[in-house]
Amino acid sequence: MTASKLYPDARSALADLVADGQTLAVGGFGLCGIPEALIAALRDSGVKALTAISNNAGVDGFGLGQLLTTRQIRKMISSYVGENKEFERQYLGGELELEFNPQGTLAERLRAGGAGIPAFFTATGYGTVVAEGKETREFDGKHYVLETALVADVSLVKAWKADKAGNLVFRKTARNFNPACAMAGKVCVAEVEEVVEVGTFDPDQVHLPGIYVDRIVLNPTPEKRIEQRTVRQENK
Repeated sequence: MTASKLYPDARSALADLVADGQTLAVGGFGLCGIPEALIAALRDSGVKALTAISNNAGVDGFGLGQLLTTRQIRKMISSYVGENKEFERQYLGGELELEFNPQGTLAERLRAGGAGIPAFFTATGYGTVVAEGKETREFDGKHYVLETALVADVSLVKAWKADKAGNLVFRKTARNFNPACAMAGKVCVAEVEEVVEVGTFDPDQVHLPGIYVDRIVLNPTPEKRIEQRTVRQENK
């Protein structure tokens, strides 16, 4: 670890962190708020047999979909997988393991991991395939499923701005799963569009304290690809 949290590029930020067989938590929702440069660097690193915790796996050829193409992901812990045909093909072909979660359950499992809570009960998923093989209990006449927390070896997240201490500010819906992923990782690398001096942010502006962020990578011009571009038809 260098004295500064700021690294020159995504490759150097991941060089001594990622390894075969690790569990990674990756922020984003669809293609919104994904750490594009860090995902590309992870692909180029060649590490394999990864378990990826992420709401989904991007789309074919972009986001985490790139790591499916290169067969670097062994297992996905996800909520929504409908935008990726390669994901579907690998899963139905028995090439990819999937741990499916209701979206709120996935968010809470990450939050619990970051908060040091090992497990929690939720009514969501009781009586469905989601609950198969899991402990259930009844509280006040209602049935609940025991869900375990998620902790990652490395978290890769995307924020709008960071100061040099690692305090992060997210932009609108691009916040999504990023704070929870950051907190659930043993080591967190944040990709940001702007780095400012410490003291620039009013404390009330900070969405994620720098204590959760170990490394920062500047990517001022991300592609920010749109998953499904829909426009209004021109009136004639």
